[in-house]
Amino acid sequence: MIRYNLRCDKGHGFESWFQSSGAYDSQVKRKLVNCPQCGSAKVEKAIMAPQIGRKGNQKQQQGHEVVAQPAPADNAPLMMAPQEAELRAKLKELRDHITSNADNVGESFPTEARAMHYGDKEHRPIYGEASLEEARSLIDEGIEVAPIPVLPGDRN
Repeated sequence: MIRYNLRCDKGHGFESWFQSSGAYDSQVKRKLVNCPQCGSAKVEKAIMAPQIGRKGNQKQQQGHEVVAQPAPADNAPLMMAPQEAELRAKLKELRDHITSNADNVGESFPTEARAMHYGDKEHRPIYGEASLEEARSLIDEGIEVAPIPVLPGDRN
């Protein structure tokens, strides 16, 4: 896989991943690569600079604000668009709300959820751990469960 910084004929900068440089050439020739902002199929490779993150700094790149941050352990991009930064902030806010307003029951989540569902325990907000199989089983029983978003920084 190869990532290219691209620019449309209207000056919008964006990036995209391709299987190879030949795949990029083929897709551009067939007008399959479009600018996400204006839809233009007239795109070309932009000058690529190394991504060096510096904590707390913001930089301008190709006319669009991006946020620089330290390299995460899972090889996520160093630079992210403002929309991605906003989405991550909202997911973190949701996660923080859940963890602040519910009890962490850990690995006993499936047992606790069942006990509340069947009336053996008083209902209260809980979160914890469940395998995919356990979560599917709870859903099959009519017990409402949802995954808590995991962000790259959560794994560090």
